[in-house]
Amino acid sequence: MIEASHPRLSVVRQCALLGISRSGRYYRPTGESEQTLALMRLIDEAFLECPYYGSRQMVRHLHRLGHRVGRARVVRLMRRMGLAAIYQKPNTSAPHPEHRVYPYLLRELAIVRPNQVWCSDITYIPMRAGRPIRVKLHGKRGCLGLFSGLSARNRPLSVRHRHEMAICCVQSWRATYIGWNDGRT
Repeated sequence: MIEASHPRLSVVRQCALLGISRSGRYYRPTGESEQTLALMRLIDEAFLECPYYGSRQMVRHLHRLGHRVGRARVVRLMRRMGLAAIYQKPNTSAPHPEHRVYPYLLRELAIVRPNQVWCSDITYIPMRAGRPIRVKLHGKRGCLGLFSGLSARNRPLSVRHRHEMAICCVQSWRATYIGWNDGRT
């Protein structure tokens, strides 16, 4: 790819055109030593038996087998082999004590006719260009309407804007499915 005896382009210019450093032209990758490969086999065997072993426990296990190895080396080898400990993640389902709990307003209500109860869901999807927003309106017959938009400056919508989007969704649903409206809503 790079010709050292090129009549018009120097090696420096050829490397710059290819986007590599000059030292990168001379680099020859070396493989792992036999000792490291044997250590990787031991780590792999131990991980198959105990997939919950992280780097610290793996170092202790290797010390018990008589191999003097540091944690940094085990971390590097486990990362290279794509091994990560399997463990129970923290319980993120527990509510924050300061989080307000809203009352369930439909507990005593018997839902007997269409359009008596609606539910909406606002979803924020973070992206680089902004925050696309999707408002979905649910009723007794399933999804009644869908409205999408983009929030400015990648910020969540204010309460007023959320209400406006929900109203737009309801109005578009009414315009499309006017036959479902029984005159009460």
